[in-house]
Amino acid sequence: MTDFIVRNARILGGEPADIAISGGLIAEVGRGLTAGGASEFDADGLVALPGLVDLHTHLREPGREDAETVASGTRAAALGGFTAVHAMANTSPVADTAGVVEQVWRLGQEAGHCEVRPVGAVTAGLNGERLAELGAMADSAAGVRVFSDDGKCVSDAVVMRRALEYVKAFDGVIAQHAQEPRLTEGAQMNEGAVSGRLGLVGWPAVAEEAIIARDCLLAAHVGSRLHICHVSTAGSVEILRWAKSKGWNITAEVTPHHLLLTDDLVEDSPVGSYNPIYKVNPPLRTREDVEALRAALADGTIDCVATDHAPHPVEDKETEWGAAAMGMIGLETALAVVHEAMVETGLLDWAGVADRMSYRPARIGRVRGQGLPPTAGSPANLTFYDPSVRDEVDPGGFASKSRNTPYEGRTLPGRVVATFLRGRPTVLEGKLA
Repeated sequence: MTDFIVRNARILGGEPADIAISGGLIAEVGRGLTAGGASEFDADGLVALPGLVDLHTHLREPGREDAETVASGTRAAALGGFTAVHAMANTSPVADTAGVVEQVWRLGQEAGHCEVRPVGAVTAGLNGERLAELGAMADSAAGVRVFSDDGKCVSDAVVMRRALEYVKAFDGVIAQHAQEPRLTEGAQMNEGAVSGRLGLVGWPAVAEEAIIARDCLLAAHVGSRLHICHVSTAGSVEILRWAKSKGWNITAEVTPHHLLLTDDLVEDSPVGSYNPIYKVNPPLRTREDVEALRAALADGTIDCVATDHAPHPVEDKETEWGAAAMGMIGLETALAVVHEAMVETGLLDWAGVADRMSYRPARIGRVRGQGLPPTAGSPANLTFYDPSVRDEVDPGGFASKSRNTPYEGRTLPGRVVATFLRGRPTVLEGKLA
């Protein structure tokens, strides 16, 4: 393994320092470091962050390799500054057995671009009726600790209670996709003035908020860990704030796109109305919701940012609105969007970004060796980011197999220049190493 000396990096945005990397670990942090034979990387002007950790990534393999594979998705993750991702369970076959999660885990090891932590399904086949093999997945080589039926809600309260009780035995967490199905039948976008004008079936905020309230109460009742996926409404924030004030073991995530984009884009975007690129689950909400989500991420009510990277092939997105698939890709733009939404607005500094995009998601997912401060003795999982540049988003240059980004043609701040996974560069000078 090649040793490195990284020169003049601004650790968490602070004063420049050198970082010596040896044997996959950070050996030393200081000024004027030397190491005979080590390769050097000039990080002058770059912010050094711990490698980013994503709690919510759709890698599509097995089953939808036309949209993404573990190899292509982890390349995209590395280019976005991620050193660990959690691969969601809604594959084909569903990741509801030890065999499937071990397959995904091994594919991640073979790809080598970032650590892949499979997420196990809560219920068999994502059908919401009987629990999947939670214990077997936890005991497997993949060591699953996060379980989610994401894409579908565990809407049956009895099933949800049993899942919460079951995972307590091995310190697991249930990550809920909060969507009351009866309130969202046929829903196409946020319920509000824009949906009314466009004649699209509305997706009410209460469909999310009702499930969050119920599940916070259930988690408190059984004394288990609950994580809420992709929070999108101001009302959800208030429920989470109340639940956390009780000391309950509740965590939550927000996506980059819910921190920046609003439902107005469905009506009035640069390419006109009804553009399915803005069709996502949960839907884009109002400006008031966006402001509430930003404030909640800043004050810690929402614990972390998770991409909900949801790749789709062209034919599934470039069609009429009603038939289009829901979802956006986000791994390669996540840090830039958080930079614009949270750092440029003064809501977070770079230490705060490290906390919300590395430290906290690693703790929630129980990922050892990730989400640690860039100090001597820590694994050398690092991201080096240039905050001084602004680039126009060109999905043609993405590593992801899919191109369904809402930011095409938009100028975003910053650029990931390098990513190190356990001391090995996966990205250098903005290109895959």
